[in-house]
Amino acid sequence: MTTTTHKQLEVLTDDQTPQKWCVLLREEVFKKFMSQGSPIVHKVFGVGSFFSPLLFGKFFDPSDAFPLWDFESDILLSSLRSSGQSTIDWFQTEQYYVLKAELPGEGKNSVRVYAENAKVLEISGQWKQQQQQKDQSKTNSTRDWRSGNWWESGYVRRLELPQDADWRKIEAYVTNDLILEIKIHKINNSLDADNNQNTTA
Repeated sequence: MTTTTHKQLEVLTDDQTPQKWCVLLREEVFKKFMSQGSPIVHKVFGVGSFFSPLLFGKFFDPSDAFPLWDFESDILLSSLRSSGQSTIDWFQTEQYYVLKAELPGEGKNSVRVYAENAKVLEISGQWKQQQQQKDQSKTNSTRDWRSGNWWESGYVRRLELPQDADWRKIEAYVTNDLILEIKIHKINNSLDADNNQNTTA
């Protein structure tokens, strides 16, 4: 009998990492990276992965925010679904925006969720631990993997939050260290909307 683990993640709102995602992933760089990549690289960024730059049919840097809920998942992922390669779904109910995605590779336990500036939802994690710098004792810190060629160590998907999303009420769960589920509460009435405006002003 298999047991199901259901772990709630903390949704962070304060990430002071300087220069985060400042190195853009370009298509030619991605093609070269994939051609030299190991099986784990193909699992993280390959066809059907939520973190693939090619997820939406043409190349799109995952570190650039995408308005996911503006699109129907059935339409955007139709080719992946017909070939059985989809590990992603998103939809909305009267109360929530919901996203479900399979987490890639060995970095499943390192996934982090940020609500950034009340406008962007960011999901990131490491599929490979950074090698420690030999002169670390001199610098006392290693450079954050997100500020360089981030795809060599980790993955990211940044999503624009819908206008009526309550960025203060985001829940994130991981089931069996494999499936990420995110629920974003909607602002349901004018009182909630007024409170949200006051907080972001």
